[in-house]
Amino acid sequence: MRIPTARAEAEIEVKKSRFIAIAIPANSLEDVKKAVQQVRSEHPDATHVVHAAVIGKAGTIYSSSDDKEPKNTAGRPALEVVKGSGITDIAVCIVRYFGGTLLGTGGLVKAYGDSAKEVLKIVPTEELIEKSEYRMILPYNAYTLIKRLLESVEATIDEEKFDTMIEISGKLPSSNTSKMKEGTDDIGQGRIALDINT
Repeated sequence: MRIPTARAEAEIEVKKSRFIAIAIPANSLEDVKKAVQQVRSEHPDATHVVHAAVIGKAGTIYSSSDDKEPKNTAGRPALEVVKGSGITDIAVCIVRYFGGTLLGTGGLVKAYGDSAKEVLKIVPTEELIEKSEYRMILPYNAYTLIKRLLESVEATIDEEKFDTMIEISGKLPSSNTSKMKEGTDDIGQGRIALDINT
């Protein structure tokens, strides 16, 4: 499975109707709800804001809505595309601006499915790997070596605080936690406090 790393947007036009597909990373159904609300606020004049989402490590939690389009002509076809993509923790919102021509149920199914396909082609993704959160407090003279260690264990930094000591927090692949602990012990000689939440 893969997960999206950033938001992506693609647009198609079908018989003067505009379909804007927006892919947004989402880790929970609550995130999906927020994503839909956010897209609605960005497109207040849209005729419909349909969504399809796949959540969870195994990609087995689904959510979709036709948003007043005829039943199963919008959310369902988009969801089938997302399910087939091998991407999880993603919400795809499809904004429709009606162009004056009715597309019929077959036309709607194709338009919403194609919109989802277009955005999934361009959304940046990475391999879904188990990650652990870490937090460490270190003296200034260990900072350069610790930065190198973090890079070598593929850790990301969410926050750095510089006070009398430096506090760094972020995430790293769970498979690299023991390498991180060993490296921190070597560099710090007991002067670095490391907390890993697995």
